[in-house]
Amino acid sequence: MERIREVLSVSERRICKVLGQSRSTQRYQRKPREDEEALTERIIELATRFGRYGYRRITALLKDEGWKVNHKRIERIWRREGLRVPSKQPKRGRLWFNDGSCARLRPQHRNHVWTYDFVYERTHDGRQLRLLTVLDEYTRESLAIRVDRRLSSREVITTLAKLFISKGVPQHICSDNGPEFTAKAVRGWLERLGAKTLFIEPGSPWENGYIESFNGKLRDELLNGEILYTVKEAQVLVEMWRKEYNQVRPHSSPGYRPPAPEAATPPPIKEAV
Repeated sequence: MERIREVLSVSERRICKVLGQSRSTQRYQRKPREDEEALTERIIELATRFGRYGYRRITALLKDEGWKVNHKRIERIWRREGLRVPSKQPKRGRLWFNDGSCARLRPQHRNHVWTYDFVYERTHDGRQLRLLTVLDEYTRESLAIRVDRRLSSREVITTLAKLFISKGVPQHICSDNGPEFTAKAVRGWLERLGAKTLFIEPGSPWENGYIESFNGKLRDELLNGEILYTVKEAQVLVEMWRKEYNQVRPHSSPGYRPPAPEAATPPPIKEAV
């Protein structure tokens, strides 16, 4: 507006009349909110800590902290500060069966369907690490991530046994056709406990989408950004991430809430003297 006035040598009133714009709109000066600076600092802190979270998950974290904000305001600050989630992988098309469908068992409640799989990583010296991930498909809770150099069917049974004691026995447990999962010892043991085994078609990881999505988040948010030197270090870091995933990380499916938020521990009951 000032530039137009200088070039044409006309008043602000006349310019607004020609443009059909209210003078009060032209003269309006945006007043920043009192909490704008503190909110911006907190958004940047969370974006720095959770480098793979977008503004919607950051909004959910802020609401949990007590900020009265909506995603539109967070998105505005997010764009103004130049924040973004870096893209590391090209887009991939969806995979479909010839009939356009994919038959699978949909989880209906907690402990209805569990799923498990292996993730492969290497320590700094080039030696292999194996991570056994176990997930409840309904709650999206990460039940366990076991890390070691080698994991056989025996370790699979040991890991599941501990979970069955603390969580209960699921009705179904889904996996690919790896030898650790299809071993007679594993299948026989699960059958005796009443858990039905589900195996996806060979070469069809999209049929086990829950655990594939979880493993992708594990790699994207942790493994791709860490140099692991020892098995012990990997075990500690992975367990820290697993607890954060369950108790802090907002998940889109349950309404941007963590699947297993940390519960408050009640104070100990004092015995009567």
